[in-house]
Amino acid sequence: MKNNHKITILIPCFNEEKGIGKVIDAIPYTFLSHMGLQIEVIVIDNNSTDKTANIAKEKNVRVIHELKKGKGHALKTGFTSISDDTTLVVMLDGDNTYKAKEIPRLIEPLISNFCDVVIGSRLGGKVKMNSLKLPNRIANWGYTFLVRQFYGANTTDLLSGFVAWKKRVVDHLHPHLESEGFTIEMEMVTKMSKLGFEMYSVPITYDSREGFSKVDVLTDGIKVLHMLIKNLTWKPRNKSSDKFPFNTLSQSY
Repeated sequence: MKNNHKITILIPCFNEEKGIGKVIDAIPYTFLSHMGLQIEVIVIDNNSTDKTANIAKEKNVRVIHELKKGKGHALKTGFTSISDDTTLVVMLDGDNTYKAKEIPRLIEPLISNFCDVVIGSRLGGKVKMNSLKLPNRIANWGYTFLVRQFYGANTTDLLSGFVAWKKRVVDHLHPHLESEGFTIEMEMVTKMSKLGFEMYSVPITYDSREGFSKVDVLTDGIKVLHMLIKNLTWKPRNKSSDKFPFNTLSQSY
């Protein structure tokens, strides 16, 4: 197969010097090339104070910088940095909890036009010992249940940081994103549901992180719940142009 399509892999990072090199090294470059994909890796350095950016540069990937702290800021900057010739986009964290070697599992449903967005599911997949603590698991179960009930989103892991999109979905979603921090996953899923995109989950591996977690379960959990409730009444600014017809979305990626 000729390289007619391009995949851009976004890795938002804040002080991930222990994990970022492992994540980049695990990207299945050869396999993705055999699938007919050109590959670009973009590390978004979210104002790290360690060696994250230097390690990424040594791996010969593109490094961009977002000085405003917060995963939402970093990811939105990553979205604006995607090249026009990209057809598929993947996001995963730089702490090596998600396994980059599993990227082909996420993008296959997009390539076969099964859906528009694929969310890697930890709750439906393989969770390594002590990698997802009980309070986090319970909170995620609860949020996922509520989003399935009130938004009809067909996902089994709402807060997963391992996601793949058709690029035109990202183009359409990005202008609507407002989150600064860890509410970004909740905002994306609820708004993609409101915009009519088809989402499904695939099982993934989730491992113990390298380095220290930046998530505050209580504080960030309250913010995530607020985003869930807030977006129940959210509507696109321009209804005529902010919702693709499903027959357009299901065309070749």
